[in-house]
Amino acid sequence: MTAVDELELLRTSAGVVDRSDRGAVLVTGPDAFSFLQALVSADLDPVLDGHGASSLLLTPHGKLDVAFRLLRVGDDAWLDCDPGTGERLAASLNRFRIRVKAEVIDRTAEWGMVSVIGPAAADAIPGAHPEALHEHVALDGARLVRTEHGFDIVGPQAAVDAITRELTASGVAAVGPVAYDAFRIDTGIPLQPFDIDERTIPQEAFLELEAVSFTKGCFLGQELVCRIDSRGHVNRFLRHITGIDGEWPVPGTEIVVAGKVVGEITSVAPPELGVGALGYVRHEVEPGTDAELRSETGTARASVTAIATDAPAAGS
Repeated sequence: MTAVDELELLRTSAGVVDRSDRGAVLVTGPDAFSFLQALVSADLDPVLDGHGASSLLLTPHGKLDVAFRLLRVGDDAWLDCDPGTGERLAASLNRFRIRVKAEVIDRTAEWGMVSVIGPAAADAIPGAHPEALHEHVALDGARLVRTEHGFDIVGPQAAVDAITRELTASGVAAVGPVAYDAFRIDTGIPLQPFDIDERTIPQEAFLELEAVSFTKGCFLGQELVCRIDSRGHVNRFLRHITGIDGEWPVPGTEIVVAGKVVGEITSVAPPELGVGALGYVRHEVEPGTDAELRSETGTARASVTAIATDAPAAGS
């Protein structure tokens, strides 16, 4: 099955994507949630056992440190984040762990995750299914988590592997990383550190729509984020770059409008998948604007469009 076929499965049926390269952090202890509540951007007080939230750990200056999803499992917080960021998340949290009864453990090496994505995802997984976004239930030693596009199965690697074998044996097709990355780009899910990094203000990538509470009270980096929300704007937005005609771009390709460089490409899918790319453009460039893409190897024509939802979710 080609990547084109796999992408079509994710759009129209269901496919299983191995995402065990994601970072995984456990925060446990009697002060786990009060410790996190004082630091992270989401309001964790309403998050009960069996539920979760998208959140951000920001720097004191309001820029992104790590984007993550939190699941409440009993009195423990299960955090998962983009590949390569688990160690960073654990280290950043530990820097603030002073005189609190909480442990922060990077368990990326022994933790796993697969995603079942597509409109038929529920049919592919037997048993009861959580309905609300980030709601989760026990499943054979792991947790089954509702996402925007289907379900994630998160837990010890052995448990996740066993469930994955059962799913594929039942006829659910495995989908590779190329097709999944194209799906991610098409649906506007930013990937750290490519589309979001330590320079990112949450509003630039619409992270604040789901991952930031403006009513919870103080959290790390709150001042900048709230000031922009109440009386400011950011200088750039994450956009979908579509209708590419010409030299296929690579990350770093310049986006040019009316002869002026207004941004650059951050992620790009192979041309045969028909998805296009993600990139940042100046805030004054409206969706629907025609653009030129310039790289060392050539140029292309393209269109700047809004990402699919303008509300990407960590863990989707």
